[in-house]
Amino acid sequence: MVPVNDIRTITLDLDDTLWDIHPVIVRAEHSLYSWLGEHYPRITEMFSIEEMRILRNEVFERHPDKLHDLTFLRYTVLTEAATSAGYTEFRVDEAFAVFDQARNDIEMYPESRPTLVALAERFTLIAVTNGNANLEMIGIDHLFDHHISAAMAGAATPARPIFDAAVKAGGAGADETLHVGDHPVYDVQGAREAGLRTVWVNRTDAAWPDEHEEPDLTVRHIGELLDVLL
Repeated sequence: MVPVNDIRTITLDLDDTLWDIHPVIVRAEHSLYSWLGEHYPRITEMFSIEEMRILRNEVFERHPDKLHDLTFLRYTVLTEAATSAGYTEFRVDEAFAVFDQARNDIEMYPESRPTLVALAERFTLIAVTNGNANLEMIGIDHLFDHHISAAMAGAATPARPIFDAAVKAGGAGADETLHVGDHPVYDVQGAREAGLRTVWVNRTDAAWPDEHEEPDLTVRHIGELLDVLL
């Protein structure tokens, strides 16, 4: 059990903790693909959506030093697709904006927003993400004191630098900081190794992997934090 009186800062993962990210990314990819078909049809004639995903994976493999920067990687995928299709002039910023707009058009889990509102009254809240969620576009930036992305920290979870950056932004010690996330390794193990307390959000009633030390607390959704922390 988390010693409640010791917690001053809560760091929260975003994707799959506050909302379901998979359908969002699928819709964003389809929105972008439709836009490309309208403005740069040779790209969609050359690449199916699945082939664009294959190209994305190839770009990821060629840039292992950039895996923390998903915006850079998507820009690179778009630029390479356009070049392959013979476009010497390509509005990559506009193309990415189409994806970004759809990527940030999310439906939060029903308990997420009211829980954030309640927690923000007592704790410093820091958003921590490997992705490129835009809190202002989503409409929850006012509920967080700071936002740490993998691109900003120069490393993605479960690497320590992103957790260290979150702790620094929160202003409390690591042992006074509680990280909340859905992934046993990226969230729980990474945060624990950086000295933070940990909460595993287990929405699917999955079994905890035996090879890892258990989190301080397990909840089905972040709304259950209110009964523990407030």
